[in-house]
Amino acid sequence: MTSLLPLGRGNERTVALLHRLWREHLIHHKGRMVLIAVLTLIMSATTAIYPLVINHAFNMFTRHDARILYQLPVLVVIVTGVKAAAQYFQNVQVQQAVLLVIRELQSRMFAHLTRADLARLEREAPAQLASHFTTDAATIREALTKTVNGVADVVTVIGLIASMIYMNWLLSLIAAAMYPIAILPIERIGRRIRRASGGMQERVGETATLLNESFAQARTVRAYRLEMQEVKRADAAFGALYKSLLRISKNRSRVEPVLEVLGGAAVAGIIGFEGWRASVNDHTLGDFTGFVAALLIASRPLRALGSLNAALQEGLAGMVRVFAIIDEEPTIVDAPDAARLPRGEGHVVFDRVRFVYPDGRVGLENLSFEARPGTTVALVGPSGGGKSTALALIPRLHDATAGSVRIDGMDVRQVTLSSLRDAIAYVGQDALLFDDTVAANIAMGHPGASQAAIEAAAEAAAAAGFINDLPLGYETRVGTNGQRLSGGQRQRVALARALLRNPRILLLDEATSALDTESEAAVQEALTRLRRGRTTIVIAHRLSTVRDADLVVALSDGKAEEAGTHADLMAHEGLYARLVRSQSLIAA
Repeated sequence: MTSLLPLGRGNERTVALLHRLWREHLIHHKGRMVLIAVLTLIMSATTAIYPLVINHAFNMFTRHDARILYQLPVLVVIVTGVKAAAQYFQNVQVQQAVLLVIRELQSRMFAHLTRADLARLEREAPAQLASHFTTDAATIREALTKTVNGVADVVTVIGLIASMIYMNWLLSLIAAAMYPIAILPIERIGRRIRRASGGMQERVGETATLLNESFAQARTVRAYRLEMQEVKRADAAFGALYKSLLRISKNRSRVEPVLEVLGGAAVAGIIGFEGWRASVNDHTLGDFTGFVAALLIASRPLRALGSLNAALQEGLAGMVRVFAIIDEEPTIVDAPDAARLPRGEGHVVFDRVRFVYPDGRVGLENLSFEARPGTTVALVGPSGGGKSTALALIPRLHDATAGSVRIDGMDVRQVTLSSLRDAIAYVGQDALLFDDTVAANIAMGHPGASQAAIEAAAEAAAAAGFINDLPLGYETRVGTNGQRLSGGQRQRVALARALLRNPRILLLDEATSALDTESEAAVQEALTRLRRGRTTIVIAHRLSTVRDADLVVALSDGKAEEAGTHADLMAHEGLYARLVRSQSLIAA
């Protein structure tokens, strides 16, 4: 991959980004790019012919040439018709090429993020991540469209300059002397826009995050009468976003007036020069009409080229963020000599495991325990004790900093991720489903499973009854996060998914702690079936779960304070006994 240059090296960075975009994306559409180039040449050539047609018409008027009644109208219709057709097909092809590139960038970003480390995803709120696919993509799309059209404008201006030189080379020199003056201010404005664009994207992400959070917490907001507080928070975010957008708008708005003034100055200078020549030397106007027409026609593409820099700088800022995501290398990957997880019965061993978060916090310290095949190990302890961290190390959502986690004799870091995760199923407290059908959500446990296997898993998870009562049965869509189902129904669909996977190791973040009594009874029945013959490691909040466990590990501050059966630990009168007596473990 091409490494991105520091932001301060503006021109080098711009060239590097555009070269990378060409090499990795645009070059794959060479045929379409050639077609765009041909259509652009036709469009630009017909535009450049306009001043010559106008000049020819003026001369015919002057000579009282009768052919002006039929020759000139036909010529104008042909020129405008050819230009209109070329312009239409060029615009369609440009948009198609740009949208294909944007789709490819979005696909690359999404594919990368699906394989990225969990720690990386947790650094940004979901709404901020989503802004890379929407806001950044929009700025890149606008920049690419204007860049391709900018090439057309350059070719058009070159054609018009050729026409002007053909008609009057001296006036062409006077006009050409004016526009280079605009280069310096336009470049400075572009640099400001790129800096402002970075701040604007941050404000967009922050605003999207706030809105997502506020709407998700709608019940809490109303229950605690926090409406005014949320309105103030939103107003502050909207205000910051307004200032960022206004800063960009002000900078972009400066480009057009600069070019307008310079264009007017060029026309005024030429009119003044020609007027002086006519008054002093009895000079005739000659090709003056066609020349001024060419100059006026050139003002539009010249102004477009001026605003191109502004759009390009915004697009480059978005491109930097997109490529930064694509270039991030995940740390949790298959080792070079990784082997498939060997056959086994799910023997899990934590051997003096230490885990340190990226910010330096210690999550686990010297944690050791053993989950023998077919047994249940319960992890208990106060909040922040390291239970979830320990569970996350088994499927390698994180990697241990020191020590090892072994499954059936193999360090999880020495086996392929695919074989490791195929051997594991996870069911959490909040069974968030995908906005798809019930059958599709269950089938995620074993893609390609037959309908009969899906229904058998649902039956085993005590979910078949309510699924058959749904309007479309297994083909009923569950809504965003499964919101069309109750908490107990979502949990049973998640359990059916785990059953269909038929894992050797089951990880449970107490799947019944947030359910009502009736739902809990159904889920517990399904869990009993699911745990049978499998190694189960569960984060326990219910005393009934702990009593049934073969081993209880009490964690505090990332360390195993004690381990044993429920009866042993109650007799020990340590951390576990205190949790039970303080009702930190809920009786059930």
